[in-house]
Amino acid sequence: MNIIEITQDLMRFRSETGNIEQTTQLMTYIKNIMTLIGAKVDIFAPKGVAPVIFIRNKATLNFDTLVLGHVDVVPASEKMFSPLIKEGKLYGRGSLDMKSFAAVALHSMQYVIENKLPLNFGIILSSDEEKGSKGTHAFLKKYDKIKAEIVLDNDVGGDIKKIIAKCKNPVFVKLQAQGQEAHGSRPWDGIDANEKMLEVLSKIRQIYPAYSLDGKKPRNTWVDTLHFATISGGKVSNIIADSCEVLCDFRLTENSTLEDLKKNLDKCMIKGVSYEIVSSSIPVVMDEKNPAILAYKKLAEQILGQKIKFEYEGGATDAREFAARGSIVIMHSGTGDGMHASGEYVEIDSVEKLSEIQIAFLSKLALAKQK
Repeated sequence: MNIIEITQDLMRFRSETGNIEQTTQLMTYIKNIMTLIGAKVDIFAPKGVAPVIFIRNKATLNFDTLVLGHVDVVPASEKMFSPLIKEGKLYGRGSLDMKSFAAVALHSMQYVIENKLPLNFGIILSSDEEKGSKGTHAFLKKYDKIKAEIVLDNDVGGDIKKIIAKCKNPVFVKLQAQGQEAHGSRPWDGIDANEKMLEVLSKIRQIYPAYSLDGKKPRNTWVDTLHFATISGGKVSNIIADSCEVLCDFRLTENSTLEDLKKNLDKCMIKGVSYEIVSSSIPVVMDEKNPAILAYKKLAEQILGQKIKFEYEGGATDAREFAARGSIVIMHSGTGDGMHASGEYVEIDSVEKLSEIQIAFLSKLALAKQK
C-alpha cells in the first residue's frame, strides 16, 4: 500500500462535513481496500447521523491500540480537491487535516494483518469532526463497551518534532439578550438588546482577555481563551433590536472547571441577558512520564534522528472520549501548515516517517505482549 497514493485518492473525495454522498463514497473506497487485506469493516450510518467507519483486525471491542481520526474536511474551492505534489509537499484540502494520517492508519492495519501481530488493533474514522463529532458520540453510545489501552491520535499539532501532552476543554456558550422594539429615532421608547449584550461582553472580557495577531499575546499560551464566534442582533437599521445572540467559544485548561466558568458568567449577567452551555467536554492531559508515551517518544526520536519535545495544544481532540475511559492517548502527527486555509499542505517525508514510527511502536507492543 502506497500511503501517498492512498492519501491522494482520499483527497479527491469532496468529503466536506455534511456531504453524505461523497463521504459514503470515500468510506466505501476505504472498506473495499481494507476488506481485501482481511480487515473487518463496518460503516456505522444511522439516519440523521454522520457516518463513522470502524476497522479492526479482530471481532473485538477490547483493543490494545486504536487509531482515532476523521475523513471530513472544511469547505474549499474545487481545485483544492485535486492533490498537487511540489517540492516534497502534498498540497490540497485534507492533506494535513487529516487524510494523510488516515492513510497512515490504513497502512498500519495492513502491516498488523500481514505480519500477524498479536494485537487487537482498530481504527475509527468519523466524518463530522469539524462540526462537533456527533457521529462519534452516537457511535460510542452504540458501542458503549469499546475500550483501548492506547489510543493513537494523529489529528493534532502539525509538527512531527512535537508530541502533544495536553489539549484544552472546548466549551460553547450561547448568550441571549432580550429587549423591546422601537423606532430607531426614538431609542428611549425601546430597550436595545444589542446594548445589553455589549455590556455583558465587556464584563466577560475583563475575566477572559482578548488576544490577537495585531494585539497582545500571552507569554504563556496555556491559558483559558475566549473568542466570540458569532454575533447576531437586530433586523433592520431603523428598529431598536429586541434580541441579540452571541456564541462564545471558550477553551479551558485543566486548571479551570465548568463550574468555575459558570460562576464567572453568573457575575457578568445583567437583567435581560442569560446564557446556556451548548456543549462541553474535558481537557485531555497525559502524564509525560507514562512508560508507553516515553517508549513511543524514544522510537520516534530514533527514527527521526533528533529530539522530540512535549507541547500543549489549545485545540480539542476526539480522543477525549477515550481519555475519560482511562486510555493512554498519544497525540502525534506529521508536519505541515495551512490547516483550514487555501495553502494547506503536508510534508511527504513526515507522513512516511509517522507511518514508520507507528509501525515500529505497534511491533514493540506486539513483542512485549508475546513475552
